[in-house]
Amino acid sequence: MPKVTIDGHTIEVPEGTTILNAARMIGGDIVPPAMCYYSKLATSGGYCRTCIVQVTKGSEKDPRPMPKPVASCRTTVMDGMEVKNITSPELLEARKGVVEFLLINHPLDCPICDQAGECHLQDLSYEHGLNKSRYDFKRREFEKIDIGDKIKLHMTRCILCYRCVKVAEQICPGRVHGVMNRGDVAEISTYIKNSVDNEWSGNMIDVCPVGALTDKTFRFKSRVWFTKPMDAHRKCETCSGKAVLWLSGDEVLRVTGRKDKYGELEDWICNTCRFEKKNKSDWTMEGPRHIDRHSVISQNHYESLKQLKIDVSKQKKIAEKAHQS
Repeated sequence: MPKVTIDGHTIEVPEGTTILNAARMIGGDIVPPAMCYYSKLATSGGYCRTCIVQVTKGSEKDPRPMPKPVASCRTTVMDGMEVKNITSPELLEARKGVVEFLLINHPLDCPICDQAGECHLQDLSYEHGLNKSRYDFKRREFEKIDIGDKIKLHMTRCILCYRCVKVAEQICPGRVHGVMNRGDVAEISTYIKNSVDNEWSGNMIDVCPVGALTDKTFRFKSRVWFTKPMDAHRKCETCSGKAVLWLSGDEVLRVTGRKDKYGELEDWICNTCRFEKKNKSDWTMEGPRHIDRHSVISQNHYESLKQLKIDVSKQKKIAEKAHQS
């Protein structure tokens, strides 16, 4: 198997593995960010360029460096390849430029956006963005439209990552939306305002890395960091039935698919589970969803509180037994 060294970490990977996936196998801070790549969607990646890396050695056979940064999600590993990501100041500066371009037309409406708190673009701009915009021209503006009775489209926020288009092509039985027009006026839309209403369309909301596609049943109900995400499952004839319930008390505010640490869905879920099963009695509760500490959603620390209550309960039982004896 070919060997690749990324920021000083060497790993053997199967033939055909991309640099991005090799970095994910290593893990940690060396993993490049990705806004358009999605491992479960064929032909995704290569659009946003946030995952660019510097290849300082092409391979053992041809040790010449690649002259420009390359998209790690589309570049396959060659034996002896050496790659720099966070150890290259020039590469980090180039990534800042990419982020600045992504933010050129993006509105500053995080305070009213339902994606706030779990937005990949927020994280990216915090890590690599500038304090202020240098763009003086008029931003692109689009009207908010409904693409179905459950999905709201804010095209002004879209970064054209194409993830939702790939879901429509590969997961949904009938595709009625895609990229319309070209260049600066390109937009995600439906053909003559057709409705996106097939059974798997809700997955477009989960794959969107920004707040362009939002759940109309959850809009403005709560901030995600005020909710308690709980793993739950139900017997479903259409999908796996494994989901995350976002609770406020005993009220189910929304249902989403389960995502891994890279923000990708572990299983696609159907619209029946997502939109129609909003009672706790519909589900078998498994326990609190683990949230990475870097996320603002973890601020409630309800996992720790639950464990603390268990520990206190055990100590009380031990003390009661000791007193009885």
